[in-house]
Amino acid sequence: MGNSVKKDLETVAPFEEAIEEIKQAGGAESGRFCYQCGKCDVYCPWNRVRDFSIRKVIRQAAFGLTEIEGEDIWRCTTCGSCPSVCPRGVGQIEFGVSLRRVATDYGIFPDSVRGVRAARGSLTSDGNPLSENRESRADWAKGLSLKPYAEGMDFLFFVGCYYSYDPRMKKVAVATANILDKAGVEFGILGTQESCCGESIRKTGGEEVFKTLAKENIKTFIDHGVKKILVSSPHCYHTFKNEYPEFMVNFEVVHITELLAELIRDKRLELKGDYGKRVTYHDPCYLGRHNGVYEAPRQVLDTVPGLERVEMVDSRESSLCCGGGGGRVWMDTPKGERFADLRLDQAQDVGAEVLATSCPYCITNFEESRLSLAEDDVLEIRDITEIINEMI
Repeated sequence: MGNSVKKDLETVAPFEEAIEEIKQAGGAESGRFCYQCGKCDVYCPWNRVRDFSIRKVIRQAAFGLTEIEGEDIWRCTTCGSCPSVCPRGVGQIEFGVSLRRVATDYGIFPDSVRGVRAARGSLTSDGNPLSENRESRADWAKGLSLKPYAEGMDFLFFVGCYYSYDPRMKKVAVATANILDKAGVEFGILGTQESCCGESIRKTGGEEVFKTLAKENIKTFIDHGVKKILVSSPHCYHTFKNEYPEFMVNFEVVHITELLAELIRDKRLELKGDYGKRVTYHDPCYLGRHNGVYEAPRQVLDTVPGLERVEMVDSRESSLCCGGGGGRVWMDTPKGERFADLRLDQAQDVGAEVLATSCPYCITNFEESRLSLAEDDVLEIRDITEIINEMI
């Protein structure tokens, strides 16, 4: 009995080589500050649908005992919930990404994560993660008479991968272009010269692919004299604003909801008619928690005639992640473990007829979850630009 107890209490020695490898891959030094309070697990959205402990992942990494063959290091959506409440400043996202870099270097991808490998190959060959041809990147704009970006224009409209290729998201790109034209905004696009911003592949450990994409885009921006970049995706917004400065460049980056609020305030857009629907707004993680843009989208919706806006139980800083960040949009998530299903429930709980947001990952996940609703549960999924485009 005594020997058994002694064995159970045996101290585990840190695996120094693994610790150093994680550190070299970007593992935050702040990990040693973790005192295992467990607050991160309380706020992690995964624990609404299954058991998962980011605290455990961080603890194992601190001792170099991470199981890189398992799925746990791939679960984090990088939503930012746990860093926002951590009392010790532990870099959970940085730690998680470093572990993915190690796994990527060894070519280890669990079955549910194989989509990351496919996305990486497509990014390398065609500049997008969707296995689409670069030559068709601007096909969404056929018939719109859009101009190529030229130095001196108000904005480069950086369209982004999903808005360029995904059939559902192309509608948002068209709506955005229509609004900008109506407001007299002088803008242009890069078309086939545009490449993915690289945010999601970086979060899945593909650091070298990210650097290649970033350098290609930066060179293109500089060659074209770009000063101000307009984006629809919060992931592009975050990357250009917070990560591209690592390459010693700084561009002014504006999210479409920020510009819409300004255009409406300056009376360059006049909204007409009566929308006549109850709308709730979902804060995308990379627009809200990561970048603090909460008011502009709400200001825009509040100017729409006849629109009744209601808040869901988890909103603003407490917004419930859709599940698509951190490259999860490319990974398999079993039914019953999808955050988006919970979000739709929350929208229905406040009697919303429309769930509005401003992120391609959120819309993609919400549209997929909407398919499982009962026939009499009518809930529209709309991007804010689609609503504004209807009213001009």
